[in-house]
Amino acid sequence: MTVLSVNLNKIALLRNSRGRDYPNVVKYAQDLIELGVQGITVHPRQDERHTKRQDVYDLAALIKPMPGIEFNVEGYPSDDFLALIEAVRPDQCTLVPDGPDQLTSDHGWDLMQHAERVTALAQQLNSWDVRCSVFLDPDEAQVRLAAESGVDRIELYTEEFAQRHAEGNYQETLKRYQAAADLANALGLGVNAGHDLDLSNLTDFLTIPDILEVSIGHALTVESLEMGRVQVIEAYLKICQNAA
Repeated sequence: MTVLSVNLNKIALLRNSRGRDYPNVVKYAQDLIELGVQGITVHPRQDERHTKRQDVYDLAALIKPMPGIEFNVEGYPSDDFLALIEAVRPDQCTLVPDGPDQLTSDHGWDLMQHAERVTALAQQLNSWDVRCSVFLDPDEAQVRLAAESGVDRIELYTEEFAQRHAEGNYQETLKRYQAAADLANALGLGVNAGHDLDLSNLTDFLTIPDILEVSIGHALTVESLEMGRVQVIEAYLKICQNAA
């Protein structure tokens, strides 16, 4: 079974737009967990345009006493971000190579340039008892470098798959993702996935075996507005439970 981790950035963005604590991010996370969600993800950025640093502390306080619920904090490994991770000690930290001016994450790490840095980061996170995952394009050369760097998992950046799926011509692209995932597993890495996955494409993506976790936020939030949160969460959980 694949773990569904819901990214709460869009809920935080909605809250921030009115200048009051509504919707409350922690309450929203608690409601999702009660519906059966097994993981919560946030991606605090330096300008706090959606998830705020305090949200990370508050969500950690909610989740730590809950066995079986994972807390995943994504972000660019700035000094401030790493200090937050050290303080909170989430279950997983996903390192993302995006700058403060990016609207959203749009590429994986180039480990040909950054392998030494990522190796040091993985060692630091592991010393805090935090699982290290890196955001990665479905490139077998990058997967091999990730395995050499000592990270625990990769998160496959799935925007290209989502785009091809929407066009109705995704099979060759899916094969590249499967090859990257198969290689990662063979090299001892766990495999997560995320970015633009939704109810229309997730079933096809999860024909790839042994995807441990999918992180979904934007699409899930929009679908919840259209269909209702309970129905959407039930649909995602069913897909994840039936995963290869």
